[in-house]
Amino acid sequence: MDEPATSRQPQRPPSNPPDPATPLRGIERIGIPKPLFWGFVAVLIYMIGDGVEISYLTDYLERPDGGGLGGEQATFATVTMYGIAVMVASWFSGTLSAIWGPRRVMWLGAAWWVVFEAIFLFAAIPTQNFVFIVATYSIRGFAYPLFAFAFLVWAQTASPQRMRGSVAGWFWFAFTGGLPTLGAAVAALVIGPLGFSLYDTLILSLVLVAIGGALGSFAVREPSGLRPIADESVANPTSYRRLLEGVDILWRDRRILAGGLVRIVNTTPQYGFFAMFPFTFGTAGGNDGFLSVAQIATLTATTYGANIAANLFFGVFGDYFGWRRTVTIFGCLGCAVATPLWYFTAVATESFPVALALGCLYGVLLAGFVPLSALMPSMVRHKDKGAALAILNFGAGSAAFVGPAVVAVFHPLVGGGGVAVVFSCLYLVVAALSTVLNDPSDPGGRKPTPPVAETVG
Repeated sequence: MDEPATSRQPQRPPSNPPDPATPLRGIERIGIPKPLFWGFVAVLIYMIGDGVEISYLTDYLERPDGGGLGGEQATFATVTMYGIAVMVASWFSGTLSAIWGPRRVMWLGAAWWVVFEAIFLFAAIPTQNFVFIVATYSIRGFAYPLFAFAFLVWAQTASPQRMRGSVAGWFWFAFTGGLPTLGAAVAALVIGPLGFSLYDTLILSLVLVAIGGALGSFAVREPSGLRPIADESVANPTSYRRLLEGVDILWRDRRILAGGLVRIVNTTPQYGFFAMFPFTFGTAGGNDGFLSVAQIATLTATTYGANIAANLFFGVFGDYFGWRRTVTIFGCLGCAVATPLWYFTAVATESFPVALALGCLYGVLLAGFVPLSALMPSMVRHKDKGAALAILNFGAGSAAFVGPAVVAVFHPLVGGGGVAVVFSCLYLVVAALSTVLNDPSDPGGRKPTPPVAETVG
């Protein structure tokens, strides 16, 4: 559990201010702290660039004019190895923010993506060498969690307590607005009506990421993100063993372990459906599906388009209804029902409009997990916030690997319907786990307390 208030750690001024009694003004009325505004814009543009490739990269790498890889090789590069890299980098986004400060981690994430994407595009792909392509693309996978999730750390530690749910909503609005929604839409626009080649579209993604990375690295001037968020006993940038410190929070405070598991399951089905739908709803692999490639792309974009708007709603809603209650009822239980309902009803009716409508329902309920980003760092003392957010980010990154892995293991055994049931059961399990995520700072907590300035140490 949390360390006692008598801890002898060195003191530092709190990084997030007390909640003011005066009304919020300007854009803060809609949940965006004014000093962080350009950070949300940066994440949106960066993730649009990152998401441009999501709907066609695997196919492109199989083509003779692309990577020239086999189907399994392309999938290995774009799903398995990339997912592992995302998972690892998601952890480091929190721990590095603790010892370096979030903005420095965002710099790293921006530069990393640009450098390794340039190597991938201009050196690896032309060689059509499997090892070179997999290595460069996988290494690039470390980039976006460092950039995006470091900003989430910054936003949560710098925001007043009463705005944290709304701030989480705006972050996930920007994140999922770019990946996959607007990223896929930009790809469809430039490949279709504008006539870009697939290769030129990848170059466009590089340009977009560079713009977003520059904005996030230099336009956000909120002061707490310019220094380490941990206290001086942890923030020693010359001692890299500090990168693994904080993992003991998993057994010091079991709520953080439970929250991390909830976060993994949160988007595991999302990434699993990305991998599964072309082979179940579509015609990939010789399957007798009922949706075309264009319809599957539309289904994906529409589903997560609904999720974008709902992220904002549930971020604000959680600040009133309660963070934990919102996660349990709408996120866990709602998705436990919506997941199999979506799959089985769509297959039974073989109707694109039905699949579209139920996909939107799932996308909306998926946003019920948004307040988890406010709840987890609020459950711990200031010096542990980096560790708590590292666990949260690790869960988000792990889903990109776990989702396709669940499909790979269970689809050959039980088919698409069985996978949908597995996903539903996972949501029910974390619904039970989420009931331990109680904290007085939660607007729906059992023992609400007036907002006060946080004491460090």
